[in-house]
Amino acid sequence: MTTTPMMPPMGNANFDGGAPALPPQPGTDMTGICFRDQLWLNTYPLDRNLVFDYFALSPFYDWTCNNEQLRSRSIHPLDISHLSKMTGSEYMLSEVMEPHLFVIRKQKRDGPEKVTPMLTYYILDGSIYQAPQLCSVFAGRLGRALYHISKAFSFASSKLEKTGYVASENESAASESKAAMETIDFKELKRVDHILASLQRKLPPVPPPPPFPEGYVPPSTAEASENQPAETQLPPVDPIIDQGPSKRMKV
Repeated sequence: MTTTPMMPPMGNANFDGGAPALPPQPGTDMTGICFRDQLWLNTYPLDRNLVFDYFALSPFYDWTCNNEQLRSRSIHPLDISHLSKMTGSEYMLSEVMEPHLFVIRKQKRDGPEKVTPMLTYYILDGSIYQAPQLCSVFAGRLGRALYHISKAFSFASSKLEKTGYVASENESAASESKAAMETIDFKELKRVDHILASLQRKLPPVPPPPPFPEGYVPPSTAEASENQPAETQLPPVDPIIDQGPSKRMKV
């Protein structure tokens, strides 16, 4: 199916009589913008035959591509039989889920079988977007992960600082409570002594010891040893050995 060639916008036309100037080429990173033409969507159906004409209205379209040359010759811009014979940048329709999703890939062709992918665009329910490049996706994910890791470390550091502060407070409180416990123990000791003294005063005196049994005579030596210091006593004299043979008793 052939389509009517669409001329570039005339806003940048050369009024000196020359050919109209082409719009600037689209940038490499245009992921921050979205294009939608509701008037065109209300007028034409969005299918695989007309989707490229709709894409050509967006700022993502490169007017110097091979597809535009085919449009100028009234040939369908996605005709692979003609595109494979050309070299340069071109657009290809890679995925289609009519009428909601269309994926268009921009690539550089160096031969019939040699192409290098450049950028990818997708049309979702009439809105055209540029798909982010893989390096941009990785950079975004890594940046987000590093942000959350840094935030987690900051949170953990604040918790550790707070824990150390509480531990120092607990140590100081423990030392104070230990000193207070020592003081309380000393006071408690005094209080026990006072209670014992008051009880001793209240109790009757100690009764005298019971009398000795009848006929028992306490040893005087024991009392003497308790009351006065002990005196040196000579060992008993043997009447037989120490008196000599002259003094021995004769039988």
